[in-house]
Amino acid sequence: MDSSEPRVPLAVVGAHLTGQPLNGELLALQARYVRTCTTAPIYRLYALPGGEIPKPGLIRQLPGQPGYAIEVEVWELPVGNFGRLVAQIPSPLGIGTVVLADGKMVKGFLCEWFAIVNALDISHFGGWRAYLRQSYSNPT
Repeated sequence: MDSSEPRVPLAVVGAHLTGQPLNGELLALQARYVRTCTTAPIYRLYALPGGEIPKPGLIRQLPGQPGYAIEVEVWELPVGNFGRLVAQIPSPLGIGTVVLADGKMVKGFLCEWFAIVNALDISHFGGWRAYLRQSYSNPT
């Protein structure tokens, strides 16, 4: 990779977080961790049903609808590798623009609305890690 290649900031919210099962995909694409922060309080987070690897879905609320600040990690990827990552993201996830609590806008993982029909709203936990900690400490 050319060190002068432009980089794209990317907010990750679930399985790509540090220590989570898909974080290695970011590392393999020469991503660099930038910071942990939260989104603006305009999102909801859902535990998506099914799949080999548990994943959340981040949904931006309609104006006037209640939302939450959700913890994310911001990473930077070389532009070419960002494209490689986007090409392998399975539905119902995709990349859109995420508004951070400080007002900055970055590319980030978002979820299509249809996927939350049978999903559990976990927004009140404030993030995927907090939800997983609760889930493992209180198995159903």
